[in-house]
Amino acid sequence: MRADSTRAPSLDRMGCANIAHAVAGASLEDRFRIVTQRAPNIAIVTAYNDMLSAHQPLQVYPALIKDEARKQGATAQVAGGVPAMCDGVTQGTSGMELSLFSRDVIALGTAVALSHDMFDAALLLGVCDKIVPGLLIGALQFGHLPTVFVPAGPMPSGLPNKEKARVREQAAQGLVGREALLEAELKSYHSPGTCTFYGTANSNQMLMEAMGLHVPGTAFVAPGGALRDELTREAVRTVLGIVKAKRFAPIGCIVDEKAIVNAMVVLLATGGSTNHLIHWVAVARAAGIVIDWNDFSALSDVVPLLTHVYPNGSADVNQFQAAGGTGLVIRELLDAGFMHEDVLTVRQGGIREYTREPALAGPSLAWHDAGDSRDDTIVRPVASPFSPSGGLKLLQGNLGRSVIKVSAVPDARHVIEAPARVFDSQDALLAAFNAGELQRNCEQNAAHGVVCVVRWQGPRANGMPELHKLTPPLAVLQGKGFRVALVTDGRMSGASGKVPAAIHVSPEAAAGGPLARVRDGDVIRLDALTGELQVLLPDAEWEARSAAVMPDDLRQRNGVGMGRGLFATMRRHVLTAEEGALTWM
Repeated sequence: MRADSTRAPSLDRMGCANIAHAVAGASLEDRFRIVTQRAPNIAIVTAYNDMLSAHQPLQVYPALIKDEARKQGATAQVAGGVPAMCDGVTQGTSGMELSLFSRDVIALGTAVALSHDMFDAALLLGVCDKIVPGLLIGALQFGHLPTVFVPAGPMPSGLPNKEKARVREQAAQGLVGREALLEAELKSYHSPGTCTFYGTANSNQMLMEAMGLHVPGTAFVAPGGALRDELTREAVRTVLGIVKAKRFAPIGCIVDEKAIVNAMVVLLATGGSTNHLIHWVAVARAAGIVIDWNDFSALSDVVPLLTHVYPNGSADVNQFQAAGGTGLVIRELLDAGFMHEDVLTVRQGGIREYTREPALAGPSLAWHDAGDSRDDTIVRPVASPFSPSGGLKLLQGNLGRSVIKVSAVPDARHVIEAPARVFDSQDALLAAFNAGELQRNCEQNAAHGVVCVVRWQGPRANGMPELHKLTPPLAVLQGKGFRVALVTDGRMSGASGKVPAAIHVSPEAAAGGPLARVRDGDVIRLDALTGELQVLLPDAEWEARSAAVMPDDLRQRNGVGMGRGLFATMRRHVLTAEEGALTWM
């Protein structure tokens, strides 16, 4: 990084034809600034598309950024775009099997954009699940560049998340039809901006604050207003401030061990998305740092849970922001010694600047301390947390290694011991529920429960889709008093909820993992208190049992249609979930 940062300016080390190509599409004014004045040039990498609500606001950002750059005596160019897919759109469909791998495609796209090597700094525009980790992994390959992430903000609050979940459960039982379900969903997802539950997209924004890669307090400011526009302009001023002051704070130095730990701590303190048990491992490895689920589990044992935001509570991120938001959480964790304060950020004032909230003071920005919680049902101080631990548990046993998020699971459901029902796909589970089979399974055994095992869902098998569509039917059974759990080598949504779910089981079934040996009727114990995930069979009997093989129809299907064939190489070479499901190492 230091070698790259001390190279001669691009105009001196690149050929004349290279430079001419790079500025041919620029305005005469910008061309003059770049070639003659040698002004700083900012790369914009954007995940804009106008189909997805979270990224639709990014349409106007390049013009805003270029305008501010010119005011600051600099230039900006859209260096490239990266794909942005929505798990909400693809949930339960074949397209979801491209979702996890899209993160590495985004990283590759970011690298291609920045490889033109004409830039003094970068602004990365993205919000949702795989986009921010992908942008970050890609940017870390250009660790010498000062880099700021620029979000778009959440949509206004719509139908309350608990009401949305209630309608989904009613639909799963056939109590309401498609028309009522669609009406509820349209009231929930209703305008530009990020979805308002605290899933992976909003966890991304929280982590960017914790790592000091945002303009402070930017995460949950609504799109489209004067404050949001001014914060986007401030991102330009911030990244240029690093360049002009010759302050050595490139992204590769900001993202060090302490910053990674800070992000993990904030994730746990806010009950964030389980998807980051994969993504953050990958981000850390892109920065040359190795972490695993032991690290998350050890931190979770001591980090207090400070927020109740859906699915861990009833509030959405707009209510969280109004109650004190990111600034309050970061201040509490810093003051109590749970976060490292001696870290670099994109701001001169360090991580303490991220304990403040932005506001407009006339046409300018001003920051003030977040103050005390304005609603202690949503966010609390370290002195009176919702829980003394972060609510994430590592599970281990003869079924492999797995993780469970218990912050939204009722205490009485932290231990489940019941016979297994094994499924080779989520569609098979849904069919069994609709036919009444799962309820009969629950009724026919003394435990009055069932552990649903859904296998062949890991990264090597089919790209590790989220299985969020399984939440409503399993929640229905749990609501009837049955003891149910999910065990899978797949993922759950960032909105993982009240049903206990042992997810990301590694090694996965397709790699010869233990889930391939489970049979209907095997008693499984999931114990989030002791960290146990076991089939209750004698060791000799378990070890002697042969492993099932992925059914031919599934294997053939995984390579056909919806672009899945293009990802065959990724499926063959992908690392395990605990290793970040990387395809580039």
